[in-house]
Parts: sequence; structure tokens; C-alpha cells
Amino acid sequence: MQIKEGDEWKMVLMTPERVFEPIVMFFGLINSLEIFQTIINEILQNLINTGKVASFIDNVIVGTEGEERHDEVVEEVVRKLVEFICKTKKM
Repeated sequence: MQIKEGDEWKMVLMTPERVFEPIVMFFGLINSLEIFQTIINEILQNLINTGKVASFIDNVIVGTEGEERHDEVVEEVVRKLVEFICKTKKM
């Protein structure tokens, strides 16, 4: 199915090498952003609930009062994401 002219930007995929603008709809990508957001929210749920972390799609924002605690929270975020990745690779 052809993407309406002018709407290609809505499906842009960024890679380290280039930006890819498809001209046809990938039906496998329907709701992909919502699904990804839900997964990130589930992984970081405890930190989000405490107000230390906020996430929007692939952006994770860590807000703490001091630098010392900030590093601890960042390490916890990375640990949770790595654990999830390792767990899904075993499936």
C-alpha cells in the first residue's frame, strides 16, 4: 500500500548510516511506537512510579536532586534494560 505523498516522514527510520523514508506502508509496524512505549514503561515501572525516571518512546530522562544519586539511578536504568534484553534473547 502506497503511503500518501507528504506523509512519508511519519514512518522515518533512523539508522547510524542514514535516514530511511519508506514509500510503502509496512503493516508489521502498525502500533509499533505504542508497543515499544508500553515495553519501556513496564521495564522501568518502579523507577517511573517513584518520579525519578520519565520515558517517551526511546528517550529516558533521569531526574534526581544530586549527582551522586543520579549515577545510581542511571546505572539501575541500564541494568534493567540489559536484563530485559538478555531475557528476551534466551526466548
